[in-house]
Amino acid sequence: MAGGDIVKVEQTAPHGHHDEHEYGHDDDGDDRVSGEAHVEILGTIEPSIVAARWSPNFQHLIITTGDDNVVFMSRSSDGSLHPIATTAMTAEDLNLSKHVSVGWGKKETQFQGKGAKAKTLRDPTIPEKVDAGTLSSHDDGRCTISWRGDGAYVAVNFFQPGLRRVIRVYNCEGVLESVSEPVDGLEAGMGWRPEGNLIAGIQRLADRIDVVFFERNGLRHGQFTLQLPSDAPDAADDLALEWNPDSSVLAVVMKDRVQLWTTGNYHWYLKQEILSGPYDSQSQSQEQNRLPLFTWDDEQPLLFAVSTAGRVLVNEYIHTISRGPTSPPYDQGAVAVIDGRTIKFTPFGTAMVPPPMAWSEFEVMSPAIDIAFANDGSAMAVLHQLGVSLYALELNGARSCCPRLLETALFDEDDSCTHTAASFQISFVTRSRTVQVLQMDAVPKLITYDFEASAQGDKAWRETLDVDVDLVAAIASPDSSCELDGPLTQDHRGRITIGAHESLARFPRYLPQTGFVTYDGELLAFGLSKAGHLYANSRLLAKQVTSFVVTNSHLIFTNAKHLCKFVHLAGAEDLVVPQDDIDEDERLRKIETGGKIVTAMPTKMSLILQMPRGNLETIYPRAMVLAGIRRLIEQMEYGAAFLNCRAQRVDMNILYDHRPEQFLVNVDLVLAQVKDPAHIDLFLSTLKNEDVTQTMYKDTTLPTTDNQLPEPTVVAKPGKINTICDAILQRLRAKKEVNNQNIITAHVCKSPPALDDALSVVAQLMQEDESLAERAVEHVCFLVDVNKLFDRALGMYDLDLTLLVAQQSQRDPREYLPFIQELHKMSVLDRQFAIDDKLSNWEKALDHLKVLDDFQVVQDYVVKHSLYQHALHIYRRQEQEHSILTGLYAAHLKSRSQFREAGLAYESLNNFAEATDCYLKAGVACWRECLFTAQQQSPPMQADKLDELASTLADALREAKDYAAAATIHMDHLHSVETAIQCLCKGYLFADALRLVSLHKRPDLLESGVDAGLAEAFSSSTEFLADCKAQLKAQVPRIAELRQKAREDPLAFYEGDTRYAGMDIPDDVSVAASSRMSTNASLFTRYTGKEGSVGTLGSNVSHATSKNRKREEKKRARGRKGTVYEEEYLVNSVRRLVERVESTQGEVERLVFGLVRRNMAERARAIDDLMEQVVEGCKVAVGEVWGKRDEGEGVAAGGLVEDERDVYKAGGGEGVFQESLEAARQKQEPPVVGTFKRLSLLGDKR
Repeated sequence: MAGGDIVKVEQTAPHGHHDEHEYGHDDDGDDRVSGEAHVEILGTIEPSIVAARWSPNFQHLIITTGDDNVVFMSRSSDGSLHPIATTAMTAEDLNLSKHVSVGWGKKETQFQGKGAKAKTLRDPTIPEKVDAGTLSSHDDGRCTISWRGDGAYVAVNFFQPGLRRVIRVYNCEGVLESVSEPVDGLEAGMGWRPEGNLIAGIQRLADRIDVVFFERNGLRHGQFTLQLPSDAPDAADDLALEWNPDSSVLAVVMKDRVQLWTTGNYHWYLKQEILSGPYDSQSQSQEQNRLPLFTWDDEQPLLFAVSTAGRVLVNEYIHTISRGPTSPPYDQGAVAVIDGRTIKFTPFGTAMVPPPMAWSEFEVMSPAIDIAFANDGSAMAVLHQLGVSLYALELNGARSCCPRLLETALFDEDDSCTHTAASFQISFVTRSRTVQVLQMDAVPKLITYDFEASAQGDKAWRETLDVDVDLVAAIASPDSSCELDGPLTQDHRGRITIGAHESLARFPRYLPQTGFVTYDGELLAFGLSKAGHLYANSRLLAKQVTSFVVTNSHLIFTNAKHLCKFVHLAGAEDLVVPQDDIDEDERLRKIETGGKIVTAMPTKMSLILQMPRGNLETIYPRAMVLAGIRRLIEQMEYGAAFLNCRAQRVDMNILYDHRPEQFLVNVDLVLAQVKDPAHIDLFLSTLKNEDVTQTMYKDTTLPTTDNQLPEPTVVAKPGKINTICDAILQRLRAKKEVNNQNIITAHVCKSPPALDDALSVVAQLMQEDESLAERAVEHVCFLVDVNKLFDRALGMYDLDLTLLVAQQSQRDPREYLPFIQELHKMSVLDRQFAIDDKLSNWEKALDHLKVLDDFQVVQDYVVKHSLYQHALHIYRRQEQEHSILTGLYAAHLKSRSQFREAGLAYESLNNFAEATDCYLKAGVACWRECLFTAQQQSPPMQADKLDELASTLADALREAKDYAAAATIHMDHLHSVETAIQCLCKGYLFADALRLVSLHKRPDLLESGVDAGLAEAFSSSTEFLADCKAQLKAQVPRIAELRQKAREDPLAFYEGDTRYAGMDIPDDVSVAASSRMSTNASLFTRYTGKEGSVGTLGSNVSHATSKNRKREEKKRARGRKGTVYEEEYLVNSVRRLVERVESTQGEVERLVFGLVRRNMAERARAIDDLMEQVVEGCKVAVGEVWGKRDEGEGVAAGGLVEDERDVYKAGGGEGVFQESLEAARQKQEPPVVGTFKRLSLLGDKR
């Protein structure tokens, strides 16, 4: 290429990859040896090629030539190249770089306050120093090219002779878009971030080297300073920049090393520095001092390869967090961040310091590689290129101190980090101060250093021999919740071991991110793959996981759906992962898009998340909060549990409901820990008769069916509030002078509130200390409506207490002072009566009147307030007064139309005339009492009036179809045997009629009375049964016909249009009846509430009117033939028929028996056969109408109404139709049809 030639190199498949021939053939038929490279010159560009680069999709090639031209070429499908454009890079291009900066973010644009002097002000659009584009002393004149990730634009970093180095931005068609503004010391190194927002370049200044950023329009957009190696100052003489595919890492390539930089919260961190190979600073050979070749993998964003003359290094990294223990009591939230030689340490349990700041910053001897924390959080080990530095993490009470350096263990010469042997990971071995370091040379190697032994003089690194190091891929420190002695290692197959022990757990493959915890004595290993698959041992738990952390009680992870999930620890096969669509589940928490877990602190009940920009957020997930509160309650730390409930807005009923028996036994401890009277009041005021552990805070650790939480239901605990208040009151009364406020609150918070008890406490304090009484009444007025409290205090007849309460209210003294002064003038009984009468305590006021012994006033008061029952009770032992009050009560009952009870009252007073009148008005149910009192009157009633009364009652009973009672009156009181027999025959009581004929020796009535009654009953029963039979034959087949039509063509059936019956209508076309086409949508949208359910001319408002609904209800009630309501009407009609036939079976049986007794066997046999036919017909009808139907049969049958939760509730006339559909969908119980027993004397059925 140096000569300007464009060559194409092809290599055939090596030996062994061809199925038949060892030689391959090119397109021209030439034979070539297998595995041999074939070089073909496609063309020549004059005078030379300076730089060239393919676009990311390999569809475009850009070439810069020796005569300052840029050639754009595209590749066709056959691999040939075609020129698109040729653009000259001239000095005129720099005219595009006249940018104007308005000074955003500059000090000059910020508000300086009123004291800023005019002379200090300056134009922010004019920079303090204007770069002229001075050439760097290390500039070698190279031209570099970098494409944007989508291939739409390309940047060319070119030195314009005699002017400056400039970055030109072209589109893929070769059109110049922009040029960069002048920057002093700009060099050739350049890289366009694949996301497209920044172009990175190198600026070399006198005292530092910066990576500067440009926007696509050429303007500067920030920079950061490189951390240069102190041991190799010449390594940065030549630099190159390479972005990884997802734009998260910027690689800075130096002569002997590669630095990996990431950004967060507008700060750039040096995460890793990889030594790639030595260079000779004294050599003048360009071959020996050129930069190593570096490239990122196109698919794996953190996989790269770097090569030198002697070796190729392929590394892959992951984004991970160096965090301290996450299990109590060591969960201080310690997190360490690597920034080159600087370690940023923050204990989030002590302070929430936002990045890029930190609680403490310190430097190590060389660029850091990895950080490990002791499992008890007491130490932190930093692995760097020269060795390991151990820091003590100490506590000052509950707060963390700055890390204190204990010792630095330098590597031996054989173990030191070089380009041939690199250290990767570090872990603590046990709870002691022993660390292990995983190194990679030709083979993996584990070396160990004991800092405790070092204090005694043994400062040697030792190689670990009890581990199969050839298989070790990663090491990890066990958490404090792991009851393990030693470091955990993972091999390339995912096997987890400790030292030389057998495998403790196994992943399906190697997983780079791991977490470990011991559950029931067994190791529970969690691992996250690069693809986001989360495993528990070998079981796949979830996909699309972005981060996770393990505590002593939960596995916590985030996923790509922006959810944070909590999994209660259990066996690997018993872990239950909550579903995404459970709204009321404490195990789910929505988070900001892209948030990832930094660390968890169960003691603080908090979770630290980091957002994509880099900012931190502390959340208090409900699962962690409830788990922490439950743990505190079990440890009887009620004070801390209360404060957490208060801070996290958790219902304080959990303090009792979680351990009720424990709470009642330790009430003294609860009061001692909560301490503050205001806090005790807060707890008492939140009590309710409900078990919150079964409703809002249901324990999710219990197994559920299909991972679905049951619907929360209100679990009442009657008497819970009073139980707690009584238990607290019992302890508080011992020292009431200190807890008067809480005593009053406990009384008021009872259910119902014990206001009298609370006011009694205030009244007692008034006798002891007026100041305490005033504070107490002020408190009780705060808790209860002061008007209600005034009435209760007045009802206690304590006028001083009433006045004290009134003074706390907003009442006008002119309203209550005259009344209280008037009460002072009264006697005790008169005062009590006046108070109770004003408070509407009329029963108590009546008691006071009884004591005052003025019965006339008592009568008037009883009548005025209807206190008859209470008056009868208190005067039950005074016969005369009781009788007077009973008469008043009877008159009251009669005026309220309660005639039966009024008649009883008058009868008890021997007022039989009024009693007879009341019993008569009470109805036919009191005919016996009415006739009795009528005959008890004094003077007796006249005979004709008594007969008239009896006739009136008999007629009323006959109208009520109580024929037996009517016959009794006619027989016993009117002495009419003929009429009595007629009544009995009317009621199918033929046996009683024959008995009366025999009793009164009236054989003439057998034919005129009994036989005539039998004939009439036979005629009416035959007509009724025939009508029933005909109705069954007509209606049951019609119901079947309607259902068949609905099943075959529901659209035409329910819309009332038969034009489409039998036609194939597409599923996606809605056809409505012509009569409704202009105003309604189709059936399937009209009655399901989906979009488009409103017609073109109509509206929901016009249809959902009361008038339309009433009209539709009438149509539904009529059930006219041909309407959609016909089936419902017919089904109800058949039900009524069956129920009526069932109710007449007894009458027909008595009729048949009477006919046989009077020698009318043929008639008996006829009615018997007809009844049997009708009963059998009813049974068949019940089977056909209410029998089991097909799933698709009936109204809607699940087709019109999909899910009741999604059903649209229509209004107006459409609402009536929808109600009919829903009523038909509900399962209906069929009517009961009993078996009709034929009279055996009639013989078999003919």
